[in-house]
Amino acid sequence: MNAKRDAVAAVWRIESARIVGALARYTGDFALAEDLAQEALAEALVSWPRDGVPRNPAGWLLTVGRRRAIDAFRRRAALGERYATLAHEHSEASDDMPWDPDQIDDDVLALMFIACHPLLSGDARVALTLRVVGGLTSDEIARAFLVPTATVQARITRAKKTLGAARVPFAMPPAQDRAERLGSVLSVVYVIFTEGSTASSGDALIRLDLASEAQRLARVLARLVPDEPEVHGLLALLELTAARFPARTGPDGEPVLLEHQDRRRWDHAAIRRGRAALTRAAQVGRGLGAYGLQAAIAECHAVADSVDTTNWARVVVLYEALGRIAPSPVVDLNRAVAVSMADGPAAALPLVDELVAGGTLAHSHLLPSVRGELLSRLRRPDEARAELEHAIRLCGNERERMVLEGKLNSL
Repeated sequence: MNAKRDAVAAVWRIESARIVGALARYTGDFALAEDLAQEALAEALVSWPRDGVPRNPAGWLLTVGRRRAIDAFRRRAALGERYATLAHEHSEASDDMPWDPDQIDDDVLALMFIACHPLLSGDARVALTLRVVGGLTSDEIARAFLVPTATVQARITRAKKTLGAARVPFAMPPAQDRAERLGSVLSVVYVIFTEGSTASSGDALIRLDLASEAQRLARVLARLVPDEPEVHGLLALLELTAARFPARTGPDGEPVLLEHQDRRRWDHAAIRRGRAALTRAAQVGRGLGAYGLQAAIAECHAVADSVDTTNWARVVVLYEALGRIAPSPVVDLNRAVAVSMADGPAAALPLVDELVAGGTLAHSHLLPSVRGELLSRLRRPDEARAELEHAIRLCGNERERMVLEGKLNSL
Protein backbone atom coordinates (compact mmCIF):
# COMPACT_ATOMS: atom_id res chain seq x y z
CA MET A 1 0.00 0.00 0.00
CA ASN A 2 2.74 2.46 0.96
CA ALA A 3 4.67 1.62 -2.20
CA LYS A 4 1.65 2.59 -4.31
CA ARG A 5 1.25 5.87 -2.43
CA ASP A 6 4.97 6.53 -2.88
CA ALA A 7 4.49 5.96 -6.61
CA VAL A 8 1.77 8.60 -6.67
CA ALA A 9 4.04 11.04 -4.84
CA ALA A 10 6.97 10.32 -7.17
CA VAL A 11 4.93 10.81 -10.34
CA TRP A 12 3.39 13.97 -8.95
CA ARG A 13 6.74 15.51 -8.00
CA ILE A 14 8.16 14.83 -11.48
CA GLU A 15 5.13 15.57 -13.65
CA SER A 16 2.95 18.02 -11.70
CA ALA A 17 4.18 21.14 -13.49
CA ARG A 18 3.50 19.61 -16.91
CA ILE A 19 0.09 18.38 -15.80
CA VAL A 20 -0.99 21.73 -14.36
CA GLY A 21 0.45 23.53 -17.38
CA ALA A 22 -1.33 21.26 -19.85
CA LEU A 23 -4.63 21.63 -17.97
CA ALA A 24 -4.20 25.42 -17.84
CA ARG A 25 -3.70 25.54 -21.60
CA TYR A 26 -6.62 23.13 -22.03
CA THR A 27 -9.06 25.14 -19.90
CA GLY A 28 -7.61 28.63 -20.23
CA ASP A 29 -7.95 29.03 -16.44
CA PHE A 30 -4.83 28.73 -14.27
CA ALA A 31 -6.65 28.58 -10.93
CA LEU A 32 -9.07 25.95 -12.21
CA ALA A 33 -6.21 23.92 -13.68
CA GLU A 34 -4.39 23.77 -10.32
CA ASP A 35 -7.59 22.68 -8.58
CA LEU A 36 -8.23 20.02 -11.24
CA ALA A 37 -4.72 18.66 -10.89
CA GLN A 38 -5.13 18.44 -7.11
CA GLU A 39 -8.43 16.57 -7.59
CA ALA A 40 -6.71 14.13 -9.95
CA LEU A 41 -3.97 13.61 -7.36
CA ALA A 42 -6.55 12.90 -4.66
CA GLU A 43 -8.25 10.36 -6.92
CA ALA A 44 -4.90 8.67 -7.64
CA LEU A 45 -4.22 8.33 -3.90
CA VAL A 46 -7.43 6.30 -3.64
CA SER A 47 -7.36 4.46 -6.95
CA TRP A 48 -3.73 3.41 -7.45
CA PRO A 49 -3.30 1.57 -4.13
CA ARG A 50 -6.52 -0.30 -4.92
CA ASP A 51 -6.23 -0.91 -8.68
CA GLY A 52 -2.50 -0.66 -9.28
CA VAL A 53 -0.32 2.00 -10.90
CA PRO A 54 -1.49 2.64 -14.49
CA ARG A 55 0.79 2.02 -17.45
CA ASN A 56 0.98 5.74 -18.17
CA PRO A 57 0.68 7.44 -14.75
CA ALA A 58 1.04 11.02 -15.97
CA GLY A 59 -1.47 10.41 -18.77
CA TRP A 60 -3.88 8.93 -16.23
CA LEU A 61 -3.65 12.05 -14.05
CA LEU A 62 -4.16 14.36 -17.01
CA THR A 63 -7.13 12.35 -18.27
CA VAL A 64 -8.78 12.54 -14.86
CA GLY A 65 -8.07 16.27 -14.77
CA ARG A 66 -9.70 16.69 -18.18
CA ARG A 67 -12.77 14.76 -17.06
CA ARG A 68 -13.06 16.99 -14.00
CA ALA A 69 -12.72 20.02 -16.30
CA ILE A 70 -15.65 18.80 -18.36
CA ASP A 71 -17.67 18.31 -15.18
CA ALA A 72 -16.81 21.84 -14.09
CA PHE A 73 -17.85 23.37 -17.39
CA ARG A 74 -21.00 21.26 -17.38
CA ARG A 75 -21.93 22.71 -14.00
CA ARG A 76 -21.22 26.22 -15.25
CA ALA A 77 -23.18 25.98 -18.47
CA ALA A 78 -25.01 22.75 -19.24
CA LEU A 79 -24.45 21.71 -22.86
CA GLY A 80 -22.80 25.05 -23.55
CA GLU A 81 -20.49 25.57 -26.44
CA ARG A 82 -17.35 25.30 -24.32
CA TYR A 83 -18.50 22.04 -22.75
CA ALA A 84 -19.36 20.56 -26.11
CA THR A 85 -15.94 21.47 -27.47
CA LEU A 86 -14.12 20.01 -24.47
CA ALA A 87 -16.19 16.85 -24.56
CA HIS A 88 -15.38 16.39 -28.24
CA GLU A 89 -11.68 16.92 -27.60
CA HIS A 90 -11.73 14.50 -24.68
CA SER A 91 -13.43 11.79 -26.69
CA GLU A 92 -10.60 11.95 -29.22
CA ALA A 93 -7.78 12.20 -26.66
CA SER A 94 -5.35 9.32 -26.19
CA ASP A 95 -3.75 8.45 -22.86
CA ASP A 96 -0.58 7.64 -24.79
CA MET A 97 -0.24 11.29 -25.87
CA PRO A 98 -1.63 13.29 -22.93
CA TRP A 99 -0.32 16.63 -24.19
CA ASP A 100 1.25 18.22 -27.20
CA PRO A 101 4.96 17.37 -26.92
CA ASP A 102 5.89 20.54 -28.80
CA GLN A 103 4.29 22.71 -26.11
CA ILE A 104 5.49 21.05 -22.91
CA ASP A 105 8.39 23.42 -22.37
CA ASP A 106 6.22 26.45 -23.11
CA ASP A 107 3.59 25.20 -20.65
CA VAL A 108 6.07 24.80 -17.78
CA LEU A 109 7.73 28.14 -18.48
CA ALA A 110 4.37 29.92 -18.66
CA LEU A 111 3.46 28.26 -15.37
CA MET A 112 6.60 29.64 -13.73
CA PHE A 113 5.93 33.14 -15.05
CA ILE A 114 2.36 33.02 -13.72
CA ALA A 115 3.38 31.68 -10.30
CA CYS A 116 5.89 34.56 -10.03
CA HIS A 117 3.55 37.24 -11.37
CA PRO A 118 4.39 40.76 -10.08
CA LEU A 119 0.81 41.13 -8.80
CA LEU A 120 1.63 38.63 -6.05
CA SER A 121 3.55 39.21 -2.84
CA GLY A 122 6.94 37.60 -2.35
CA ASP A 123 5.59 34.99 0.08
CA ALA A 124 2.75 34.14 -2.31
CA ARG A 125 5.15 33.72 -5.24
CA VAL A 126 7.31 31.32 -3.27
CA ALA A 127 4.34 29.27 -2.05
CA LEU A 128 2.67 29.13 -5.46
CA THR A 129 5.92 28.21 -7.24
CA LEU A 130 6.62 25.38 -4.83
CA ARG A 131 3.04 24.17 -5.12
CA VAL A 132 2.36 24.28 -8.88
CA VAL A 133 5.89 24.03 -10.30
CA GLY A 134 7.68 22.10 -7.59
CA GLY A 135 4.81 19.78 -6.78
CA LEU A 136 5.16 20.22 -3.01
CA THR A 137 2.11 19.86 -0.79
CA SER A 138 0.95 22.65 1.51
CA ASP A 139 2.22 20.62 4.48
CA GLU A 140 5.68 20.30 2.92
CA ILE A 141 5.88 24.03 2.18
CA ALA A 142 4.70 24.85 5.70
CA ARG A 143 7.35 22.59 7.24
CA ALA A 144 10.04 24.09 5.03
CA PHE A 145 9.29 27.66 6.10
CA LEU A 146 8.15 26.88 9.65
CA VAL A 147 4.70 28.39 9.25
CA PRO A 148 1.27 26.82 9.82
CA THR A 149 -0.18 24.82 6.93
CA ALA A 150 -3.26 27.05 7.06
CA THR A 151 -1.02 30.06 6.36
CA VAL A 152 0.42 28.42 3.26
CA GLN A 153 -3.03 27.39 2.05
CA ALA A 154 -4.32 30.93 2.57
CA ARG A 155 -1.40 32.39 0.60
CA ILE A 156 -2.02 30.00 -2.29
CA THR A 157 -5.77 30.64 -2.26
CA ARG A 158 -5.30 34.42 -2.22
CA ALA A 159 -2.74 34.18 -5.01
CA LYS A 160 -5.07 32.22 -7.25
CA LYS A 161 -7.93 34.62 -6.53
CA THR A 162 -5.69 37.58 -7.33
CA LEU A 163 -4.63 36.06 -10.64
CA GLY A 164 -8.23 35.18 -11.47
CA ALA A 165 -9.55 38.63 -10.61
CA ALA A 166 -6.87 40.21 -12.79
CA ARG A 167 -7.73 37.78 -15.61
CA VAL A 168 -4.09 36.83 -16.02
CA PRO A 169 -3.95 34.64 -19.16
CA PHE A 170 -2.13 31.34 -19.29
CA ALA A 171 0.54 32.44 -21.73
CA MET A 172 4.07 33.68 -21.96
CA PRO A 173 4.24 37.37 -21.07
CA PRO A 174 4.87 39.84 -23.90
CA ALA A 175 8.48 40.24 -24.96
CA GLN A 176 8.75 43.67 -23.32
CA ASP A 177 7.73 42.21 -19.94
CA ARG A 178 9.65 38.95 -20.17
CA ALA A 179 13.03 40.14 -18.83
CA GLU A 180 11.47 41.71 -15.75
CA ARG A 181 9.25 38.69 -15.11
CA LEU A 182 12.18 36.29 -15.59
CA GLY A 183 14.03 38.28 -12.95
CA SER A 184 11.12 37.63 -10.58
CA VAL A 185 11.24 33.90 -11.33
CA LEU A 186 14.97 33.76 -10.67
CA SER A 187 14.53 35.73 -7.47
CA VAL A 188 11.94 33.26 -6.16
CA VAL A 189 14.18 30.28 -6.93
CA TYR A 190 17.07 32.07 -5.19
CA VAL A 191 14.94 32.80 -2.11
CA ILE A 192 13.93 29.15 -1.90
CA PHE A 193 17.56 28.03 -2.15
CA THR A 194 18.78 30.61 0.35
CA GLU A 195 16.30 29.42 2.95
CA GLY A 196 17.39 25.83 2.29
CA SER A 197 21.10 26.68 2.33
CA THR A 198 21.05 28.56 5.65
CA ALA A 199 17.74 28.26 7.45
CA SER A 200 16.59 31.53 8.98
CA SER A 201 15.18 29.73 12.02
CA GLY A 202 14.80 26.30 13.54
CA ASP A 203 17.34 23.74 14.75
CA ALA A 204 18.80 22.67 11.37
CA LEU A 205 21.42 24.70 9.52
CA ILE A 206 20.58 23.27 6.07
CA ARG A 207 17.23 22.10 4.68
CA LEU A 208 18.38 19.84 1.89
CA ASP A 209 14.92 19.18 0.48
CA LEU A 210 14.27 22.89 -0.01
CA ALA A 211 17.71 23.61 -1.47
CA SER A 212 17.45 20.59 -3.77
CA GLU A 213 14.05 21.74 -5.04
CA ALA A 214 15.52 25.13 -5.91
CA GLN A 215 18.36 23.43 -7.79
CA ARG A 216 15.85 21.34 -9.70
CA LEU A 217 13.85 24.44 -10.65
CA ALA A 218 17.03 26.19 -11.80
CA ARG A 219 17.93 23.21 -14.00
CA VAL A 220 14.45 23.26 -15.51
CA LEU A 221 14.84 26.95 -16.29
CA ALA A 222 18.25 26.39 -17.87
CA ARG A 223 16.66 23.88 -20.25
CA LEU A 224 13.67 26.09 -21.01
CA VAL A 225 15.56 29.36 -21.65
CA PRO A 226 19.08 28.26 -22.63
CA ASP A 227 20.06 31.66 -24.04
CA GLU A 228 19.46 33.67 -20.85
CA PRO A 229 22.84 34.21 -19.12
CA GLU A 230 21.46 34.90 -15.64
CA VAL A 231 19.59 31.59 -15.65
CA HIS A 232 22.94 29.83 -16.05
CA GLY A 233 24.51 32.22 -13.55
CA LEU A 234 21.91 31.28 -10.95
CA LEU A 235 22.30 27.57 -11.68
CA ALA A 236 26.08 27.91 -11.32
CA LEU A 237 25.68 29.71 -7.99
CA LEU A 238 23.35 27.05 -6.62
CA GLU A 239 25.53 24.15 -7.75
CA LEU A 240 28.76 25.67 -6.41
CA THR A 241 27.15 26.61 -3.10
CA ALA A 242 25.48 23.23 -2.63
CA ALA A 243 28.77 21.51 -3.39
CA ARG A 244 29.95 22.52 0.09
CA PHE A 245 26.92 21.09 1.89
CA PRO A 246 28.50 17.70 2.75
CA ALA A 247 31.24 19.44 4.74
CA ARG A 248 29.20 22.30 6.24
CA THR A 249 27.87 20.26 9.15
CA GLY A 250 29.41 17.75 11.52
CA PRO A 251 28.07 14.35 12.64
CA ASP A 252 25.56 15.93 15.04
CA GLY A 253 24.45 18.66 12.63
CA GLU A 254 26.68 21.32 14.14
CA PRO A 255 27.96 23.93 11.64
CA VAL A 256 31.52 23.64 10.37
CA LEU A 257 33.03 26.97 9.34
CA LEU A 258 34.69 27.30 5.93
CA GLU A 259 38.22 27.34 7.32
CA HIS A 260 37.61 24.03 9.12
CA GLN A 261 35.79 22.16 6.35
CA ASP A 262 37.31 19.01 4.87
CA ARG A 263 37.34 20.01 1.21
CA ARG A 264 37.70 16.39 0.19
CA ARG A 265 34.07 15.99 1.25
CA TRP A 266 32.85 18.69 -1.13
CA ASP A 267 30.74 17.44 -4.02
CA HIS A 268 33.23 17.78 -6.87
CA ALA A 269 30.67 16.67 -9.46
CA ALA A 270 28.52 19.64 -8.40
CA ILE A 271 31.58 21.89 -8.69
CA ARG A 272 32.13 20.71 -12.26
CA ARG A 273 28.46 21.31 -13.08
CA GLY A 274 28.59 24.75 -11.52
CA ARG A 275 31.73 25.77 -13.38
CA ALA A 276 30.23 24.53 -16.65
CA ALA A 277 27.08 26.61 -16.02
CA LEU A 278 29.23 29.64 -15.21
CA THR A 279 31.13 29.19 -18.48
CA ARG A 280 27.81 29.00 -20.30
CA ALA A 281 26.63 32.21 -18.61
CA ALA A 282 29.74 34.01 -19.84
CA GLN A 283 29.32 32.62 -23.35
CA VAL A 284 25.71 33.70 -23.89
CA GLY A 285 25.89 37.05 -22.09
CA ARG A 286 27.79 40.30 -22.31
CA GLY A 287 29.55 40.03 -18.99
CA LEU A 288 28.28 38.33 -15.87
CA GLY A 289 25.14 39.54 -14.11
CA ALA A 290 24.44 39.53 -10.39
CA TYR A 291 23.97 35.77 -10.08
CA GLY A 292 26.93 35.10 -12.35
CA LEU A 293 29.20 37.31 -10.22
CA GLN A 294 28.09 35.52 -7.06
CA ALA A 295 28.80 32.23 -8.81
CA ALA A 296 32.27 33.49 -9.77
CA ILE A 297 32.89 34.26 -6.08
CA ALA A 298 31.75 30.75 -5.16
CA GLU A 299 34.09 29.38 -7.82
CA CYS A 300 37.04 31.12 -6.14
CA HIS A 301 36.31 29.08 -3.01
CA ALA A 302 35.64 25.89 -4.96
CA VAL A 303 39.00 25.83 -6.75
CA ALA A 304 41.14 26.80 -3.74
CA ASP A 305 42.90 24.21 -1.60
CA SER A 306 42.27 26.17 1.59
CA VAL A 307 41.03 29.48 2.94
CA ASP A 308 44.60 30.80 2.95
CA THR A 309 45.19 29.97 -0.73
CA THR A 310 41.87 31.49 -1.88
CA ASN A 311 42.33 34.37 -4.31
CA TRP A 312 40.87 36.94 -1.94
CA ALA A 313 41.96 39.88 -4.08
CA ARG A 314 39.78 38.53 -6.91
CA VAL A 315 36.92 37.97 -4.46
CA VAL A 316 37.14 41.63 -3.39
CA VAL A 317 37.04 42.79 -7.02
CA LEU A 318 34.05 40.55 -7.77
CA TYR A 319 32.17 41.91 -4.74
CA GLU A 320 32.93 45.46 -5.87
CA ALA A 321 31.47 44.66 -9.29
CA LEU A 322 28.45 43.01 -7.67
CA GLY A 323 27.92 46.07 -5.49
CA ARG A 324 27.76 48.28 -8.56
CA ILE A 325 25.12 46.27 -10.44
CA ALA A 326 23.15 44.95 -7.43
CA PRO A 327 23.87 47.24 -4.46
CA SER A 328 22.99 45.72 -1.12
CA PRO A 329 24.24 46.10 2.46
CA VAL A 330 24.76 42.33 2.59
CA VAL A 331 27.01 42.57 -0.47
CA ASP A 332 28.92 45.39 1.24
CA LEU A 333 29.28 43.28 4.38
CA ASN A 334 30.59 40.32 2.39
CA ARG A 335 33.04 42.62 0.61
CA ALA A 336 34.29 43.77 4.00
CA VAL A 337 34.88 40.16 5.01
CA ALA A 338 36.83 39.59 1.78
CA VAL A 339 38.87 42.75 2.44
CA SER A 340 39.70 41.46 5.92
CA MET A 341 41.05 38.26 4.37
CA ALA A 342 42.98 40.08 1.64
CA ASP A 343 44.31 43.09 3.58
CA GLY A 344 43.66 42.36 7.25
CA PRO A 345 40.93 43.22 9.80
CA ALA A 346 42.11 46.82 10.26
CA ALA A 347 41.32 47.56 6.61
CA ALA A 348 37.85 46.01 6.89
CA LEU A 349 36.62 47.48 10.18
CA PRO A 350 35.91 51.00 8.79
CA LEU A 351 33.76 49.41 6.06
CA VAL A 352 31.74 47.55 8.68
CA ASP A 353 31.43 50.67 10.84
CA GLU A 354 29.90 52.48 7.86
CA LEU A 355 27.23 49.79 7.69
CA VAL A 356 26.58 50.13 11.41
CA ALA A 357 26.12 53.87 10.98
CA GLY A 358 23.76 53.31 8.05
CA GLY A 359 21.45 51.16 10.19
CA THR A 360 20.20 49.00 7.30
CA LEU A 361 21.28 45.74 8.96
CA ALA A 362 20.26 46.71 12.47
CA HIS A 363 18.03 43.64 12.89
CA SER A 364 20.43 41.12 11.34
CA HIS A 365 22.85 39.01 13.37
CA LEU A 366 25.31 39.06 10.46
CA LEU A 367 26.63 42.57 11.07
CA PRO A 368 27.53 42.23 14.78
CA SER A 369 28.92 38.73 14.19
CA VAL A 370 31.30 40.02 11.51
CA ARG A 371 32.24 43.07 13.58
CA GLY A 372 32.84 40.85 16.60
CA GLU A 373 35.13 38.61 14.55
CA LEU A 374 37.13 41.58 13.28
CA LEU A 375 37.48 43.06 16.79
CA SER A 376 38.62 39.68 18.08
CA ARG A 377 41.32 39.49 15.41
CA LEU A 378 42.37 43.04 16.35
CA ARG A 379 42.77 41.89 19.99
CA ARG A 380 39.92 44.03 21.34
CA PRO A 381 38.14 41.27 23.31
CA ASP A 382 35.75 43.39 25.39
CA GLU A 383 34.28 45.08 22.31
CA ALA A 384 34.25 41.76 20.46
CA ARG A 385 32.34 40.13 23.33
CA ALA A 386 29.64 42.82 23.24
CA GLU A 387 29.18 42.39 19.49
CA LEU A 388 28.95 38.61 19.67
CA GLU A 389 26.43 38.77 22.53
CA HIS A 390 24.34 41.13 20.40
CA ALA A 391 24.60 38.75 17.43
CA ILE A 392 23.46 35.81 19.57
CA ARG A 393 20.36 37.74 20.66
CA LEU A 394 19.45 38.48 17.03
CA CYS A 395 20.18 35.05 15.57
CA GLY A 396 17.09 32.93 14.86
CA ASN A 397 18.84 29.68 13.92
CA GLU A 398 19.85 27.45 16.81
CA ARG A 399 22.85 25.97 15.00
CA GLU A 400 24.26 29.37 14.04
CA ARG A 401 23.80 30.52 17.64
CA MET A 402 25.97 27.59 18.74
CA VAL A 403 28.79 28.82 16.49
CA LEU A 404 28.50 32.34 17.86
CA GLU A 405 28.47 31.06 21.43
CA GLY A 406 31.60 29.05 20.69
CA LYS A 407 33.36 32.19 19.47
CA LEU A 408 32.17 34.07 22.52
CA ASN A 409 33.47 31.38 24.85
CA SER A 410 36.83 31.38 23.09
CA LEU A 411 37.31 35.00 24.10
